[in-house]
Amino acid sequence: MANFKVDQDKCLRCGMCTGTAMDIFEFDDEGNIKVNNEQINDENIDEVNEAMNNCPVGAISEE
Repeated sequence: MANFKVDQDKCLRCGMCTGTAMDIFEFDDEGNIKVNNEQINDENIDEVNEAMNNCPVGAISEE
């Protein structure tokens, strides 16, 4: 399964990704978005891709 990352310099911290795939994207203690790549599987990959495609500034990418 692919790994995803969030470019913290681009990220607006708007929460669009956390609302779309809340098991994968979450805010850390500093208010940055963290990716739980270990949780990505065949059942939720569509949600992850939707979050990546809906990010208003393109901060999410596949590694």
